[in-house]
Amino acid sequence: MGNGPELKGKINKIYSLLNDHFGDLKWWPAESDFEVMIGAILTQNTSWKNVEKAIDVLKRKKALSPSKIANMDKGRLARYIRSSGYHRLKADRLKEISLFITRECGGKLDKLKKEGLENLREKLLEVKGVGPETADSILVYALGKPVFVVDAYTRRIFSRHGLIGHDAAYDEIQSFVHKNFPRSIRKLNQFHALLVEAAKNFCKKKDPLCRECPLGGLRRRDGFI
Repeated sequence: MGNGPELKGKINKIYSLLNDHFGDLKWWPAESDFEVMIGAILTQNTSWKNVEKAIDVLKRKKALSPSKIANMDKGRLARYIRSSGYHRLKADRLKEISLFITRECGGKLDKLKKEGLENLREKLLEVKGVGPETADSILVYALGKPVFVVDAYTRRIFSRHGLIGHDAAYDEIQSFVHKNFPRSIRKLNQFHALLVEAAKNFCKKKDPLCRECPLGGLRRRDGFI
């Protein structure tokens, strides 16, 4: 991967075409920043519909707060989030992130938001069960930091359009985006959402719908691929 004008043009064209097609996706759907953080943990290896069911249970049980999850019996928490899959493992992870929040800022996320991006990212990555994708999802969607989230959908679309190699590392892909795309919270938020929607609807793992895809004309018009 490089950082020349051609690659910068490619990545911004991809954003523009997808943005024109899908419009503002208004990610992340949640009623609070803490709900976003919980969703980022629960969505690991499952569908968003299953996450919504688990979050709805936590809301009905009035358990959706850092202090309540941190102090809740692990078995009870696991039962509440059963729909998300790997519920015992995820119960551990929810307790870890909730303990982190209560320890770092007394449960007040506004205090956490005042910390610098790099320092905050390092702290999140030290939380058991929080990897780069989860940490960055929390940073941009819950804590308002200008960071790009890399996932399997990103890799699929970028590699098929010649922006990255198939074996590119997470940090390498993220750095490529940061160098060639505006470091705007709003745009980084929207870009990740657009890539997810494009991959789910068109750039499928098998039998991609290239003719129908908003990016299908890149080869013809701009010679990107």
